[in-house]
Amino acid sequence: MRAGRLAVAAVAVLVLARGAAADDRHAEYYYPPATSTEVYEARATTLADSDRARRIGFVTIMMHSLLAAPYQPDFAVFAKGEEAEKLIIVGLQDGRLNTIYRARAVFAMLTAMARDTELFREYGVQDIFTFFDLCKLLGFAQITISDGVAFTHQVMIE
Repeated sequence: MRAGRLAVAAVAVLVLARGAAADDRHAEYYYPPATSTEVYEARATTLADSDRARRIGFVTIMMHSLLAAPYQPDFAVFAKGEEAEKLIIVGLQDGRLNTIYRARAVFAMLTAMARDTELFREYGVQDIFTFFDLCKLLGFAQITISDGVAFTHQVMIE
């Protein structure tokens, strides 16, 4: 009897996972389906003037910064979704962005960069806000980070 319940539970998990992957139209095109997810309760609120153009401008500035370095970037950053509300980070080199720990290291690096922005200094939040909070300020609802091969982690920002 217990084995039967476990089998039903396993099927339910698979169906739910497939449903979530089916809802993500960018999976299988820009990155493999999510292997892990989390929800981040932002300390920030979206700025009133944050719109599609602002999010695309932010991504453009990030990419210009990455491309201006004297070495090949480790990852690409871009926005997708009807309102550019999904931030996507995909590794460009094998074996560099393939674990949750490496993804968190990239987020920590991006947090350090965000804390150095005029926006964070202006509001006096450079010691408490993270990169995820910056994304919330800009109106991003989801961040996907992937090695572009097998690992994909998604952060839903609430």
